[in-house]
Amino acid sequence: MAQTGFTPISNYYSATATNVPTAGNLVAGELAINTADGKLFYKDSSGVVQTMASKDTTAGTYSSITTSNLTIGTTQLGAGNASIMKNRIINGAMVVAQRTTASINVDNSAVQYPVDRFFCYGSQASSKFSVQQTGVTLNGFTTSIKATSSSAYSVASGDNFYICQNIEGYNVADLNWGTANAKTVTLSFQVYSSLTGTFGGALLNDGYSLSYPFSYSIPVANTWTTISVTIAGPTTSTWLTNNGVGIRAYFSLGTGTTGSSTAGSWQAGTYYSATGATSVVGTNGATFYITGVQLEVGSSATGYDYRVYGTELMNCQRYYWKVVPDGGTICGFGSGQFANLTTANIIFNHPVTMRTAPTLAYGGTYNINGGASAYAVSAVTTYASSTSGRADFTVSGAIAGSGAAGWLPNASTNFITASAEL
Repeated sequence: MAQTGFTPISNYYSATATNVPTAGNLVAGELAINTADGKLFYKDSSGVVQTMASKDTTAGTYSSITTSNLTIGTTQLGAGNASIMKNRIINGAMVVAQRTTASINVDNSAVQYPVDRFFCYGSQASSKFSVQQTGVTLNGFTTSIKATSSSAYSVASGDNFYICQNIEGYNVADLNWGTANAKTVTLSFQVYSSLTGTFGGALLNDGYSLSYPFSYSIPVANTWTTISVTIAGPTTSTWLTNNGVGIRAYFSLGTGTTGSSTAGSWQAGTYYSATGATSVVGTNGATFYITGVQLEVGSSATGYDYRVYGTELMNCQRYYWKVVPDGGTICGFGSGQFANLTTANIIFNHPVTMRTAPTLAYGGTYNINGGASAYAVSAVTTYASSTSGRADFTVSGAIAGSGAAGWLPNASTNFITASAEL
C-alpha cells in the first residue's frame, strides 16, 4: 500500500558522476539516484536541483556522504558502530588504576601495570625506565601513562622496552582478521615527549607470527601530538576470537634490531617497532606520555569514545580487581565455613564475570574469623575453575568453630586480588 505524501523514486541516472539531474529532467517532488555512486538529488520549491549531501546549487556538482566525513555536532563518525564498542581498547584514557599510582621500576622480572589493562616490560634485569599513572591537562583527558628513562642505555639487538595492551578476542571478533573480509582499523592516541623524531609500535597476533610495525612522528618536544595510524586488516594468519588474545598493541620505548622491521605492512615474524625508531630509554631522564588510545573500525580516526567511569572500571575488573580496607576497623569480603582444621572455604562473587578463573593473592595481615577467634591466613588458592567466584583460604593454627568470615584489618598494606589478565 502506498503511503500518503510519498512519491516513488522514478528517475535513475547511471553513467558517470557528471551525468547529474537538471532542472529540466527532474520532476518536482521526486528523488533521483545516480546508481554509479548512490548519490541522491531532488528539485526544491524554487525549481533548483539540490543534493542530499550539501544542497549544491551548481549544476553538475555534488558532495558525497561517506562514513569518513560525516560529522554530527563536533564528532566525526567512523565506519564502526558509533555507539557500541567503537573503541576496542579498554581504559584508553588511563583513568582506572587499581594497583597503584606510584612510580614503578620496570625490568624483566615481571610485567608492571601503571594503569589497568596496560602493562610495561623491559628486557633487562636492571630497570631502564619507570612508569606511573600521572595527571595531565589535555583537551578531554585528565590522566596518562608517564614513562621516564633512568639512564642513557644503548639498546642491544635483542632488547625490547614497551607499553602494551592485549585485546581480548571476543572484542575484535567482528574484524574478521585472517579472512578475505578483514576490516581496516585506525589506531589513534595522544603523545607527549621530551624527545622528538620518529617513534614506533606494532600490532601482533596471539601467536606472534604476524606483525604490523608502524611509525609516527613527534615533531615538537613537550607538546601533545595527536597520532593516527590506519592499518588494513590482515587476510592471513590466526587471530583468536575467544577469551584469548585477539590483538596485541605495542608502543615501543626502545627496541633492538631483532624486534624491528620496516613500517607500514603486515610481515611474518615477531616485530614490536619500526626500524630506526627513537629510543626513549636511550636518553637519561627522557619522558614519554601517552593517553587517549583508541582502536576502531574504519580508515580514519574519529572522536575518542569516552565511557562512564563505572563502566570502564567494570571493563577492567573482568581482568583484575582488588579489595582493600575501606577505612573502617575491618573490611569484610566474604563468608563461608571451616572445612577442617587447616582450611576455610570463603565464598564471594567477583564484581563482574571474569575472563577466566582468576589467580588469587593477598598481602599484609589477612584473617579468617571463626566465632570469637581470628586466624592468620598462610595461603590463598582458587577453589575451582570459576569465573564467578569462590576461593579456599588455608589458615595456620588450630581452628575451632563452624562459621567463617574473611576480613582485612584496616591497614594500607592489606589487600586481596584476583587476576585473569591476558
